[in-house]
Amino acid sequence: MTLVAKASERGIATLTLDSPANRNALSARLVSELADALAACGKDPSVRAVVLTHTGTTFSAGADLKEPPNPYTFVALLRQIIELPKPVVARVSGRARAGGLGLIGACDIAVASAASDFAFTEVRIGVAPAVISLPLLPRLEPRAVARHYLTGEVFDAAEAARMGLLTAVDPDNGDAVIAPVLDGFRKASPVALDATKQLLTARVRETFDRDAEDLVQRSASLFASAEAREGMTAFLERRDPAWVL
Repeated sequence: MTLVAKASERGIATLTLDSPANRNALSARLVSELADALAACGKDPSVRAVVLTHTGTTFSAGADLKEPPNPYTFVALLRQIIELPKPVVARVSGRARAGGLGLIGACDIAVASAASDFAFTEVRIGVAPAVISLPLLPRLEPRAVARHYLTGEVFDAAEAARMGLLTAVDPDNGDAVIAPVLDGFRKASPVALDATKQLLTARVRETFDRDAEDLVQRSASLFASAEAREGMTAFLERRDPAWVL
């Protein structure tokens, strides 16, 4: 069974994360399948833009702690979204956590239902949101991201929009918000879309060039630490880690 389903309508390819049993956790297999699907969309002249969405109540719970992807592979996926010659729109209806927010941040436009919520949960398992900072820090409001990176608090869609994680909040979880965006893509020149996206992502691409290796190494070091082992074990055992006061 595939973990990423694909559908297409009038030039819009929809890629659906379809692993609800583990809340669309970013396993090595899911990351690989998503990368392959994005590559196919990038090469397909009939595809004008891509919508990235999900089944179940969670867009993505972040890294799969049982089958995590290689950090270089995940960085490559984030960069692939940034560099795809077609716009990528995240469509969220439910929860998004940790690495799932990195996927949202890599997309050009992000829309979520008003009932959606978000959290950078890394600090609560003994690591840091290192790799996902590549697409996020250039785009998010610094004071807001500092709070949410450091506390791991859950925040709502309105706050996500205010800090720059979301483009818009859909109060009805219907097509009212996303439909005009997709129609805009259909009216745009494919070459112009690519060129405009390159303008918009220049700063983010510079961040990847400068910081990717350092952040991968920081992430690897943290994941190998004693606190991370305790944090991940506590998470899997559904208990508080030893440091909780």
